[in-house]
This record gives sequence, C-alpha cells and structure tokens, in this order.
Amino acid sequence: MSTRIAFLKGHGTENDFVIVPDPENAIDLPPAAVAALCDRRAGIGGDGLLHVVRSAAHPEAREMAAEAEWFMDYRNADGSVAEMCGNGVRVFARYLQRGGKVTEGDLAIATRAGVKTVHIAKAGSASGPDSAAGGDITVGMGKALLPEGEVTVVVGERARPARHVNMGNPHAVTFVDDLADAGTLYTAPSFSPASAYPDGVNVEFVVDRGPGHVAMRVHERGSGETRSCGTGACAVAVAAARRDGADPALTGAPATYRVDLPGGTLVITERPDGEIEMTGPAVIVAEGETDAHWWATAAAR
Repeated sequence: MSTRIAFLKGHGTENDFVIVPDPENAIDLPPAAVAALCDRRAGIGGDGLLHVVRSAAHPEAREMAAEAEWFMDYRNADGSVAEMCGNGVRVFARYLQRGGKVTEGDLAIATRAGVKTVHIAKAGSASGPDSAAGGDITVGMGKALLPEGEVTVVVGERARPARHVNMGNPHAVTFVDDLADAGTLYTAPSFSPASAYPDGVNVEFVVDRGPGHVAMRVHERGSGETRSCGTGACAVAVAAARRDGADPALTGAPATYRVDLPGGTLVITERPDGEIEMTGPAVIVAEGETDAHWWATAAAR
C-alpha cells in the first residue's frame, strides 16, 4: 500500500467531502483511516468521503459495471459505510468532469442504492455564488419509499411525529415552527419505535417559507449536523408534497420544492411516475497529497 495518497476536497451546498481517487480499488480505507481523513482538526476535514473506483474493480459494484463505469464508494465521517449521498453524487460527478473522465451532458454513477443518472449542465448555467465552478448538476435520485407506521422524533423532552421516507437511505422528516426547535443537533435525536431504523436514521427538521418553499436542518447519521443533505432535501420535498396534497401520483402534475439548507439551496422535483430529480451546484476546492508519515499512522489505526 502506498505511504501517501492523493486527495481532493469538494462540496455541494457546503456539504463537504474528501475525495480519494482510486480507479483500481487498490487503497485500503479502514473506518479509522476514513475518520482520520474526515477529522476537521487533525485531518483534511469533511462530512464524508468519496472513494472513486471503477465499478468493475469493486465487488459491490461489478454487477453495475455495464451501466456505470464509476462507483461512488461513500463513507460517513465516522468511517461507516452509507448507501447513498445526494450532494456527494454531484461532487463525484464534478470530480469526474474536472479530471476529463466525463464531459457535460448525461452520465451514470453506481452507488450502493443503485445506478443514478446525472446531468452536468453547461458552464455558466449555474446560479448563485458557485456559478463559476461549472453548470448545475441534476441527479436522478430514483423513487422514494414511504414505509407505513408511525415514527416519533424526540428532541429534549418533546416528541414530534415524523414521516418515514427512504431515499436509498432512511430519513425521518418532521415539520416544526422554528428551526431552533431542532436543538443543537450535536448528537442524534432519539426516535421510536427503535425497530423503524435498526441502522440509524437521518433526521430532518423543516419549516415553511412560502408556497413550494421550505427550509431545513439535518442530523446526518454518522456525521452529525451538516450544512446540507441531498437525499434529505429529497425526503423533505416528498414529505411536504404529501402534507400539501400535492402527491404527483394523485395530481398528475410534477411537484417542485425549493429547499433552503444552511449551506445553500437545492431544487427538488418529483414527477408523476415517482422519479425524483435534485438540482444544485458542486465545487472542487483543492487537491493535494497526504503526508507519508501521517497517512501511514492513520491507515494503521
């Protein structure tokens, strides 16, 4: 194993990631090493890690290699494996574009939640402060699953009903009067019943800003409160559409929500066939190599 590794740093609406290019899946990334890389004080720092591997070279993605050349082997900041990350997919696509591996237009990316379709818009089409980083990126997020059963989220001494939405990873969405009602989000909000989320859950707290416009805060499983969560924004839009009587399957019309997050804004559209699209920016910030001694120590933990 190499005694140093190349990395990049990127973010999507300030949900930030360490990117480790490894086309042939040659780098060993044990949980402790991932956590060291994502450590904001002693490492590079990130809400998660994007391990960039060719699908054919990864045992979890080989069956998807015919559809998607590249596999997003996503890890949470604590080193645990995750199924999917919406902001991460956009940053992953931006990395591939920046490296000349793909161009503007459509591509497919393999994830543990299946193959995701991605569209990279032309440069200059993005809006907001990240417009210089390239055109906005739209990700086909698939369909939401809405498991039955009541779910409750607890902050402090107050319990609130939540909507269970699965976007390839689990979410509990609760509507509140004020985003401060989410508390500090330093630790994961508790929930019940425990059987609803045996592997933990991402929890979204949502307030209304206007018709088709909401704002949210999120505690991401394995990462704590983050500045943005793409799958969480999709889950919020789905839950809001059901609450607002705008379920596209029933109305026959797409439902689009602007979702404001602490790190920026995402636009989520759910179509009558259930397919969900997420559009937003993605930025590569820096690249470099780890120090050889630091990496050897981190990898040996």
